[in-house]
Amino acid sequence: MSTRERLSATVEADLLAVGRAAVEAGRADSLSAWVNDALRRQAEHDQRLQAFDEFLAEYEAEHGEITEAEMAEADRYYRSRARVVRSSGVA
Repeated sequence: MSTRERLSATVEADLLAVGRAAVEAGRADSLSAWVNDALRRQAEHDQRLQAFDEFLAEYEAEHGEITEAEMAEADRYYRSRARVVRSSGVA
């Protein structure tokens, strides 16, 4: 089990309300658990972004910088192949 430390932080009231609602609805064991989950997701997100930055730097070092024109071409290509799914509004 990981070591825990007490933390004092100022948090936006609307975010606290969402966390408390999650606890009341049974989606979190406690507000502390909800905050820990949020911090863990942010840490994982930051790690993925860092890994992507490293991959991109290595790729560009080997193959050259990806240009705006290449990104625009890729965007056009994938948009042309995309399927648009819209809700009918009926539940």
